[in-house]
Amino acid sequence: MQPIALPIAELKTALLGIGKVINHKATLPALLCVKVERTHEGWIALTGSDLDRFVTLRLEHPSEGPPLAVLIPYDQLYQLTKSCDKAERLLIENTPQGPIIRFALAANLGASKVKPISLELFPQIPRIKTEAVVLSPAVRESLHQALECASSDQTRYILNGAFIDASNPKAFNVVGTDGKHLFSANSFTLPIQSSVLIPSNKFIGWKEFNQDGEWQMKSDNEFVQLSSRRWRFISRQIQGKYPDWRITVPDQREAKTRITWDPAKLETLIKLIQRMPCHDPDRYQTIGLEWAKGQFLLLGKDSNNEPWTRVPVSDVKAEGPEVTIYLSRRFLIKALSFGLNTISLINDMSPMRFHTPAKQMIVMPLRMTAPDPAPSEPVNKPQPRPVSPPPTPKPMLNNPTPEIPPSDGQKTAMEEAIDMTLIIRDKFNEGFNLLRDLSLKLKVINRDQKASAREMQSVRSTLRSLQGMKL
Repeated sequence: MQPIALPIAELKTALLGIGKVINHKATLPALLCVKVERTHEGWIALTGSDLDRFVTLRLEHPSEGPPLAVLIPYDQLYQLTKSCDKAERLLIENTPQGPIIRFALAANLGASKVKPISLELFPQIPRIKTEAVVLSPAVRESLHQALECASSDQTRYILNGAFIDASNPKAFNVVGTDGKHLFSANSFTLPIQSSVLIPSNKFIGWKEFNQDGEWQMKSDNEFVQLSSRRWRFISRQIQGKYPDWRITVPDQREAKTRITWDPAKLETLIKLIQRMPCHDPDRYQTIGLEWAKGQFLLLGKDSNNEPWTRVPVSDVKAEGPEVTIYLSRRFLIKALSFGLNTISLINDMSPMRFHTPAKQMIVMPLRMTAPDPAPSEPVNKPQPRPVSPPPTPKPMLNNPTPEIPPSDGQKTAMEEAIDMTLIIRDKFNEGFNLLRDLSLKLKVINRDQKASAREMQSVRSTLRSLQGMKL
């Protein structure tokens, strides 16, 4: 039978992409293999899977020969590829004793035997029957940015991906959040009927996949597929109802202060932020933003006991009341790198909104004590005021009510009663959030049990086939 020829130059790239979905600790041998297939039309395809995700590469040129499919261990292919020159190729032969990989060895051909594994043990590749939808470069960029803001916490599995919200047929949104910051982009529509929840996976951000031409998307109730010219990525969608992300977006009619940076100087501003002193590098990486006396300043300090260092920033347009607000510089740098050059503020405790006409990022502020006032005249012996570390910020989607510090005067009975109602409401919210997280955890456990059951069923099938063999 005509062998399958695998050019080393293409095979190296294929194994890099497939390796991003293969579970190298899988107990089922078929999941440690690459499916090498020649179709009826002569196209050669290589596929890897971890049961929930599938990555397939189609080689550039078809070859002659009848249809053929074999399973080759990923590690065996990888080791042979490392020792070969890019101009060489591997030949896959299927013999009665099992597959054989032939490779150049001086003036002859060397051979590497492959332990035979039944094709029936390899997961069946899903076939999505809906029409493919072209994703424009702007939608692709928004998808990547949403995935950067998605959660990686397995107890909040529903947030572990990018959500294409199709609830409004006239204005779709791509959304990603981890509960502490939220990204959304709109101003586009797609010819799809229902929303899609794409799980995070490093393959989606891989350079080779993103440089392989136009993207198309297909989806049904269970799977979603992203494909380029030669690559195809299929993933099981995250099941469940995505939280109502719109409730976390502050009402812009309440925004009082707006600050706008020059879009051409965002890269310079990012470098300045990265050089600012940081007193909590292992926790929040806190930085302050201050609009006061007609000037915009960045606030940072080296330790808790030092006063804030104020660094003025030029080429900034601002309007509204003076305000000082603190946040994680990780979120600030991310917003600026996305090109979000305007920030709208309600007050120092409300969520802040970074935005352009088509995109926005909502970030929860950090609560700090009041900043040290800038001295109006020289002081001989400055006495830095101790600053307590910021408390842990609550997740955005919990939507808590900010704690209001007590005033110097004594509270009235009505004010105390209002405070008590807010505390009771927060306690109820915490209870609901614990129940929600428990539900998500149970879903993850149930999903893992189903995967184990599928593997066990495959093992049983193998045992039955072995029992039927005659020596």
